[in-house]
Amino acid sequence: MDLVDFSNAMLNGIPLIPVIMGLVEFSKKFGAQDLVCDGLSMGLGIVFGFLYQLSTVGLPTDLAGWFGVALYGLGLGLTTSGLWNVVARSSR
Repeated sequence: MDLVDFSNAMLNGIPLIPVIMGLVEFSKKFGAQDLVCDGLSMGLGIVFGFLYQLSTVGLPTDLAGWFGVALYGLGLGLTTSGLWNVVARSSR
């Protein structure tokens, strides 16, 4: 079983994880607190991962395809949320 590699998750040469982390950091300028930032990083990771998979794989035609797209989005959401927690706690 292969592990999912998010290092290739790029759109037009822009890696998605730093973009998501930057958007979460930008939300702090509008007063977002830690719990909101956690949820935002997870939500953006899911949405961006879902859209990334749709843009590279195309629209799935079966349940297995949709499950793979959803799982990739969830994985990217968990990755960005975990990274956000590490960065947020180390900067305190």
